[in-house]
Amino acid sequence: MLRKIFKIIANLRFAIIILLIIGCISILGTIIEQDQNIEIYKSNYPLTNPLFGFLSWTIILNFGLDHLYKTWWFLSLIFIFGLSLFICTILQQFPAFKIARRSQFFRTIVQFQQLRIYKKLKQIKLSKLFVKLKDKHYSIFQQKNIIYCYQGLIGRIGPILVHVSMILILLGTIFTSLAGFNGQEIVPKTETFYIQNIFSNGRLSQFPKLSTRINDFWILYKDQNIVNQFYSNISILNVDGEEIKNRTLFVNSPIKYRGIDFYQTNWNLIGLRFNLANDKLIQYPLINLNNKSNKIWLTWISNRDQLNMGFSILVDNLQGYCSIYNNTGQFLGNLELNEQFSSALPYTLIDIINADGLQIKTDPGIPIIYFGFFLLMLTTIVSYKSYSQIWILKNDSNTIIGGNTSRAIFEFEFEFFKILKQTY
Repeated sequence: MLRKIFKIIANLRFAIIILLIIGCISILGTIIEQDQNIEIYKSNYPLTNPLFGFLSWTIILNFGLDHLYKTWWFLSLIFIFGLSLFICTILQQFPAFKIARRSQFFRTIVQFQQLRIYKKLKQIKLSKLFVKLKDKHYSIFQQKNIIYCYQGLIGRIGPILVHVSMILILLGTIFTSLAGFNGQEIVPKTETFYIQNIFSNGRLSQFPKLSTRINDFWILYKDQNIVNQFYSNISILNVDGEEIKNRTLFVNSPIKYRGIDFYQTNWNLIGLRFNLANDKLIQYPLINLNNKSNKIWLTWISNRDQLNMGFSILVDNLQGYCSIYNNTGQFLGNLELNEQFSSALPYTLIDIINADGLQIKTDPGIPIIYFGFFLLMLTTIVSYKSYSQIWILKNDSNTIIGGNTSRAIFEFEFEFFKILKQTY
């Protein structure tokens, strides 16, 4: 009974069906936003007008479609597909490889007639034929007047290794889903933070006990104040606050430390710091106006106790200056760092405070996945190697020679007749 179940699981059609189901579910995972706040699903998938007529936020949450790739049923499908490949390798691929290694001697004409190609010859020089077969890298076995030759045995190993590589990719995927995590932090410059804002993690995830300090942040601009690239210099600290790694990162160039990746994702301005005439430091918050074409921040500074008079400060870059407007919107000029602005109470701009957006994540299964894909590419090439066999039966009156191949049939037939022609 168990063997019948194994044969069903190892069946090619069964594996294809499971793979199609996984593919369709993965497509659904690209349509539905993953690991988002519940309010996003309520606004995008309302109950009154569900997507496709049925897909509402309640269904998404109840079936775990908001974290689809971590649900038990999706991981179970991957496990079943991997089990199918494993059982197929054990029950079919390994026995086929063992059979390919055996010396298979043909003793009757009926066996030759079942081959793709065979021929009867009256005059042939076996010694010369053996030399030609050796030149073509055939392994030759002989029992008296019966001869068996083969080449390209590595082509039989290819399907086994393809299955192994796919199993490794699946294992790496499951390992990442169970043990990885994804977080994001918005940290002001010079501040130290711990990894706390985790919005996606697996059941086996472990969070590192280390802190990180944002030492500096700066932006390179193109012409017309277009952002070219933004950089962050960060230090990774141990539990005692000692620096163990320092590096400058930018977009698409993360810092890697013990399997943890720190990515530069975003930036924001959060405040302006001034020095008053009496050497008193004061800080004003900046509000982002959410301009889609350009980032613009705004704050209001009052120069009277009644707060009804003052000036607005606008910042649209990180080049070290801001623009000042009065309460009627008239442009008063630009204020640079360490420059004093004369008003009822003199202000000196000390710093434009920015916050750095970092994405922190671990993908512990990535090395396994990469190795699996490397092995898959390698074995795919190996699988194109033809496994060819030639049988020879010599009688007193004639010699029967036939052959078969796993692929490249025309090339094999051309080579077969060319060898025969050279042995007359």
